Amino acid sequence: MVGHNLKIAWNLMRVAALRPDPEYRRLAEQIGRTMPDVGADLRRGGWYDVLDRIPAADGRHRFTWHDRKAWWQQEQGILAYLILAGNGGDTEFLRQARESAAFYNAFFLDHDEGGVYFNVLANGLPYLLGTERLKGSHSMSLYHATELCLLATVYQRLLIRREPLDLWFRPRPDGFPDRLLRVAPDLLPPGRAQLGAVEVDGSPYHDFDPVTMTVRLPRSASDLTVRARLTVPGERD
Repeated sequence: MVGHNLKIAWNLMRVAALRPDPEYRRLAEQIGRTMPDVGADLRRGGWYDVLDRIPAADGRHRFTWHDRKAWWQQEQGILAYLILAGNGGDTEFLRQARESAAFYNAFFLDHDEGGVYFNVLANGLPYLLGTERLKGSHSMSLYHATELCLLATVYQRLLIRREPLDLWFRPRPDGFPDRLLRVAPDLLPPGRAQLGAVEVDGSPYHDFDPVTMTVRLPRSASDLTVRARLTVPGERD
């Protein structure tokens, strides 16, 4: 399962941000350098679905059932290579991330009817048979598409381009233990991002911790509008 291997690399890098271990990073980078020759379409772009784990006599991994490409596996590839590139600055990882994103943007977004296709053929044409013609089913919801939009933005802005990122929240203070709102969008490498500024209902607010990226909400019986600006230490806002 190509996407599951890519997700292992992605999640190893996330865990390494919480529990630094050089072995996590080494294995993630090893997977990142191995997978393109195994599961990527190096000619047309995109990631295949399922291949035989044991190679054939010629050393190539055969398709298990088909050569289609699923939307969620593209997400795993894009995020895996963005976080690898953002953690080490490797230009090859960044190229792989951008090529993966280019295929997804070109072939998985339905610009006429909206939404994201479940599967496309190897050449990028939508596969519209059975339940796979649907954009919502027992195995497809908004999850992978929205996660991709959020985390691709987070990784590119904070880790790769080193630009500030604004996040918006609509909390009710009594819905959070100790009125503590956690605004970190993902597990990020220590020291690579901080909470630089906060606004509550349009006014500057200062009861926050820049390192843990938490906001102590004011007492209120109604919902608040919170704007949290994440910044990169050493870079201008």
